[in-house]
Amino acid sequence: MKRILSFSIILFLNGCFFAQTIDSSAKTSVFLPKIAIKTDSNLIFNGAKITSQIDSLAHPELKIGGYVSTYYAIYDDDTETNGLVQFPTLAPRNNQFALNMALITMDYKSKFLRGNIGLHYGDVAESTWPANFKIIQEANAGFRIHKKLWFDAGFFKTHIGIESFQPRENITSSMSIVNYHEPYYFSGAKLTFYATSKLSLQANVFNGYSDYSDQNKNKIFNFSTVYNLNDNVSFTYNFLTSDESPTSEKISHQRFYNDFYLTISKNKFTLGVEANYGTQRNSQKADSTKTASMYSGLIVAKYQFHKKVAIYGRAENFSDPDQILTTNVNIGKYINGATAGIEYKPQKNAALSAEWRILESDNLIFKQGNKTLNQRNEFILCLDLWF
Repeated sequence: MKRILSFSIILFLNGCFFAQTIDSSAKTSVFLPKIAIKTDSNLIFNGAKITSQIDSLAHPELKIGGYVSTYYAIYDDDTETNGLVQFPTLAPRNNQFALNMALITMDYKSKFLRGNIGLHYGDVAESTWPANFKIIQEANAGFRIHKKLWFDAGFFKTHIGIESFQPRENITSSMSIVNYHEPYYFSGAKLTFYATSKLSLQANVFNGYSDYSDQNKNKIFNFSTVYNLNDNVSFTYNFLTSDESPTSEKISHQRFYNDFYLTISKNKFTLGVEANYGTQRNSQKADSTKTASMYSGLIVAKYQFHKKVAIYGRAENFSDPDQILTTNVNIGKYINGATAGIEYKPQKNAALSAEWRILESDNLIFKQGNKTLNQRNEFILCLDLWF
């Protein structure tokens, strides 16, 4: 399957380049896309912005991009599963050089059609993606229904949560416990209405919570809205409801999840704030007939005190006493975290960061030799390059 997929992509790219070579009028064609290298240099909080510029496209455009994220991480706990530390996503391997991801992207846009493909390999795919779709980070296509209304379907990166599983889209190199327990990807369909240049509304239906394949007869329903107050301030709200119970389960465990985040970026200062609240029916540990609840939040900030050097920090809190989301690890009432780091950007599309984080749990969940502790220290050195 991988060989067929790779061969198809090569043929597609060769066809695009060949078409442009043999016809000098391709630049004015309404069918053949203009091909460009995707050189985004500022991707922080990328998911919080309204990025649709399709109305301004005179001709179709195909952007090709690449991204490599490598790291060296040290954890002072011994808790590992399949060579990955506890809460694995970014930098999940202890005391070794490794690869977060190698990513190739193709993004097509025109006035009436759009689509993108992202193929990745590395520890993010290994630790988080389903085995049968491990190579596909996203693959979706869409068309314009009417003026400001678009329909898209396929595999999507998540839009839930302020942080991304791509370090270049975050302030920090690690992912918070808050966003670790939120979905990473969806498969389904989206209906997006670009009301204004500042406001977008979206209604979605998906197969499952961080699952490309449908594991039961239920679907996830999601409503999202993004409001850009100006070029510096953005508000995002996501509402998600689903029942992830097996088909054989007769009792409803309907989940309702509210996700809100605010981003501010001005001059040398960048700030992100996220708050979440969720409930799930018939899920309390003490009384399984009652509704359980959870909440979480984080604050992350970055200060660019030099043209190429910035410092950053993050505080996070996650509380899920009835294990609505933390199904496999009993953290107790809470888990808190604090992160501090420094970033050096020799170029706009390259970053080297060093950060330290401490996690503290209500329960003893981290192992150090013969001891079991409620704390873990982490150190991550991360190098990102994209084009």
